[in-house]
Amino acid sequence: MSNLVVQKQELIQSINALPDEALIELANFLEYLQYKTRHQKTSPPQQNFLLSIAALGQSGETDISDLEEEILCNEIDPIHGWNSNSEK
Repeated sequence: MSNLVVQKQELIQSINALPDEALIELANFLEYLQYKTRHQKTSPPQQNFLLSIAALGQSGETDISDLEEEILCNEIDPIHGWNSNSEK
């Protein structure tokens, strides 16, 4: 007899030994596992959120020191402080 069959039989015995109150929780957990298994097979793996936003600042420019002052002048009003370009 294969090891998997033995494990399934042990699971069945464990389920039979559970009190009735625990069967609802077990059924919910099994439903979740089935959903997760189906979902993983049908959808492409999603990239980690932090990894996806980490590349937002990558412009490909290696030296932006000359542009830094120009960028700040456009972003900061010397009298009113920070503003967005849409307010101008």
